[in-house]
Order: sequence, then structure tokens, then C-alpha cells
Amino acid sequence: ILLEDKLVAALDPNGFRPLSIGKMKNGAWVVASETCAFEVVGADWVRDVEPGEIVVIDDSGIQYDSYTRDTQLAVCSMEYVYFARPDSVIHGVNVHTARKNMGRRLAQEFQHEADIVVGVPNSSLSAAMGFAEESGLPNEMGLIKNQYTQRTFIQPTQELREQGVRMKLSAVSSVVKGKRVVMIDDSIVRGTTSRRIVQLLRDAGAKEVHVAIGSPELKYPCFYGIDIQTRRELISANHTVDEVCEIIGADSLTYLSLEGMIEAIGIETDAPKGGLCVAYFDGEFPTPLYDYEEEYLRSLEEKTSFYIENVK
Repeated sequence: ILLEDKLVAALDPNGFRPLSIGKMKNGAWVVASETCAFEVVGADWVRDVEPGEIVVIDDSGIQYDSYTRDTQLAVCSMEYVYFARPDSVIHGVNVHTARKNMGRRLAQEFQHEADIVVGVPNSSLSAAMGFAEESGLPNEMGLIKNQYTQRTFIQPTQELREQGVRMKLSAVSSVVKGKRVVMIDDSIVRGTTSRRIVQLLRDAGAKEVHVAIGSPELKYPCFYGIDIQTRRELISANHTVDEVCEIIGADSLTYLSLEGMIEAIGIETDAPKGGLCVAYFDGEFPTPLYDYEEEYLRSLEEKTSFYIENVK
């Protein structure tokens, strides 16, 4: 909050979103949700804001205080999987390194024969690098991204998500033709993007397309700032792995295990689940849901056909 004579910053008691303090060479203090922003303005990282902490910056300097002692680190795991830039550092863990480690672990859990690894740009390229290094398969640029499109995960309607996938990616036929391709992606939310990319690779001549996801099955909504509040929107909440594989048109579908993801990220903490919120994947929310409890319980009882209503 920017006031007339001070800047006030605070982090929730679970630290769901990252927040860091930096300092300019002229002595000015800066606050950012990602450490990569400090390099842009020429600031140096000083420290992370801790869960339940409030920071006040004014002419006298900077002061730190805690507004609650009831804290437990549970940073959103999707920050490492998808949201954050790879050059950011969150709670001491570089995002690129975490994604690369997730790719390595995914390769260990993958059980199919393939010829090349192709990462979906841009958030999956680090995981693809780790997968290729661990598996010994060549990491090829089989997909090219148009840099001037928005991220499809956050588009508000199905029509815009479909349009976004068509506009932002192209398959490289000379790379994938006749090859058994491992397509690495960070997550499957609604299935729209995965289905389209698999088809792109097939149209470009891929012999087989094996989809490997650098996170577990995304089955539960989020009530901590991401606009997915019902299971109705999530393909894995309504279909088995084999069904999702058929819907997206892949030859196989492999998800990273929850344990594998937590270990790959590797925050140094004694907090439960490695200091991560993994409610997306296991439905165990780190806080009470309060006003959202009834809505969430109702969503668990919904029986929907994602394929018929949203994908087919």
C-alpha cells in the first residue's frame, strides 16, 4: 500500500504468494512479488518477507514486524510449476532449477520408449531440459511460440483459450516427423491446450506423442487467488488418467507424482508438505475455507461430463 509518506507491505500467514525486499544502489528500498524484478531496476535482493510479517518503509528507513504468530509456510506450488519466471528465486529456490528437477524426476517415473523430448514453450522448457538430461534423449525445439500472445491458462472463456492456443504455437515438422515425441508440459487444467498441441505434433508428422506433465493431476479448485473455484472446470477432476489421455489424443499420459514434485522443489523447511500448498492436487487446504466451504463441498458432489460440455 503506497501512502503519502510511507510504503506498507504485508504477507499472509501462509505466504501463498512470494514477496521480497530489495535495495537500490542509491539506498532506496523496493518490494516485488518476484526477485527477477530487482535486476530490471538495478536493485539487489535483501530478504524475503516472512509469512505473517508487515514491512513499513518511510524516510527513517525500513521496519519489520509480525502481525500474527499463527503462521505456517504454504507457498503456492504452481508458482514453481507455472506462474513465476524461471530467473526468480522463491524461498531460496531458483524456479528454473526447481522445474529442471521436476523434469528429472518425471523422467525417472516415465515408462515409455521415445526418440526426442519437446518442451511446450515457455514454462515447460526447464522441465524438458531436466527430462532430457535424465533420460538421455535429445531435447529438441519441436514447438515454436509466438511471443506476442497471452497465456492461455488465464484466458476467461473457452473460445479465447482455443484461439490463444491456435495463435501462440507452431510445430516444427523437420524436427518431429517420424519421431516418437515426449511432449513436456507443466500442467493440464482444462485440456484445451494439451489437446491442440498433441494435434499440432501429429499434423507435423510425429509418429507417437507421449504427454508427460511436470506436476500431479490438478483435481481441486483454488481459494487463494487463482480463478478456479469449482471442480467443474478441471478435466482431471472428472476423468481418469486414461480418459484424459484419450480426450487429448495422446499415446500415453504421465503425471509427476506429488511426492516427486515436493522433493524436486526442495524448499529447506520443516513445514508440512515441504512448505508448499498442494491443495490443487490433493484437496487438503492449509487453512479453513470459511465462506467457501459450502461451495467447495457442493463441487465435490457434482457429476459433470467435461468432455461433452467443454472439449468435444
